[in-house]
Amino acid sequence: MNHPRRIAVVGAGLAAVSTCDALRAQGYDGELVLYSAERGLPYDRPPLSKDVLLGKARREDVLLRPEQWYEERRVDLREGTPVRAIRRDAGGLEPADGSVVNADRIVLATGGTPRPLPVPGGDDPAVHPLRTWEDAERLRERLLPGARVAVVGAGLIGAETAAVAHALGCRVTLIDPVAVPLAAVVGEDIAGALHARHTDEGIEVITAGVERVERGSAGVLLHLVGHGRVVAADTVVVGIGIRPATELAEAAGLTVDNGIVVHAGGRTSHPNVFAVGDVARREGHRVRHEHWEAAQRDGEAAAFGILGLPVPEHGAPWFWSDRHGSRLEAVGTMALAERTVVRGDPGSGAFTVFGLRADQVVAAAAIDRARDAKAARRLVDRGIVVDAGRLADEGADLRALLR
Repeated sequence: MNHPRRIAVVGAGLAAVSTCDALRAQGYDGELVLYSAERGLPYDRPPLSKDVLLGKARREDVLLRPEQWYEERRVDLREGTPVRAIRRDAGGLEPADGSVVNADRIVLATGGTPRPLPVPGGDDPAVHPLRTWEDAERLRERLLPGARVAVVGAGLIGAETAAVAHALGCRVTLIDPVAVPLAAVVGEDIAGALHARHTDEGIEVITAGVERVERGSAGVLLHLVGHGRVVAADTVVVGIGIRPATELAEAAGLTVDNGIVVHAGGRTSHPNVFAVGDVARREGHRVRHEHWEAAQRDGEAAAFGILGLPVPEHGAPWFWSDRHGSRLEAVGTMALAERTVVRGDPGSGAFTVFGLRADQVVAAAAIDRARDAKAARRLVDRGIVVDAGRLADEGADLRALLR
């Protein structure tokens, strides 16, 4: 098998590190160079909005791999070395220092950048994103007891940050124009229960958009769209999603449409360039999957694609989120469901919703019901026809449906 002599991976998140790990696991013995725009060892991002903000985790606690891993796997990690261009046809790339580096294969794992608050005053120094370790450090210094914190966006990052700020004693206001965030992803029942939990815990929830941000004698003032009041805050956190970092791909003439468009195994429109993680969108799929497991799987699939091996099939997408001491787990694509089945008592706060299509489970979402989520993954992946009554029956063992 003709393996490439040198592979350059641009980016240092989970997808990038997983690509390197899988390449070595599949026997790749050539040069492997990992370009990181940030200084320090690559780290995991999900803890940033949880244990890192809470002060429970230091950077060494959230590293993706220990320092010796890079030496053992012979991964040449170039810290603090952003890449300014790739040469797709010439087989190389240009780090920001002006040099030119040859590479037989290039993997773009550039991730995404936080969407800024697109209103006048949205760039005020008191308005914070949360994507990097430095973002988390700056924000943690401001989440002090009694501080007024406005969180704009009640998706995963916003909801987790609001819950952490509340746990730290801040006075939190959560703002989102959607009445029930995440409903399209996990269904109305689960999304409604999750969102209501904020109010139950003492967080003020406002359904509105932000019109502008300005400074006043009372601090940072958020003027809301179609709302009679103004929210005063000491700190504003924006969690309204990310933009895929496609600049290198666009400049190189790769096909880009809501991310770098890839085929099986992460191959882009150029045979020597691959893309993985948050920046990549699989051809034929409407959305990008911006979740931890998706990034890991992307890296593994790209390694097989680069080496010319059959790309393994992965199961349905899965993700989790922690807030207010509870865990959400979701599997599959709820938008594909024709109807839903509830298992457990929503009033208890811990229950599961299954999404069915033609009597097959195509999705599920669960709050504090890990066993249900585990069984749901297998039901979705196997495409098993199920009886809705047995799904809803708490006395029925879900594992029996798998036999």
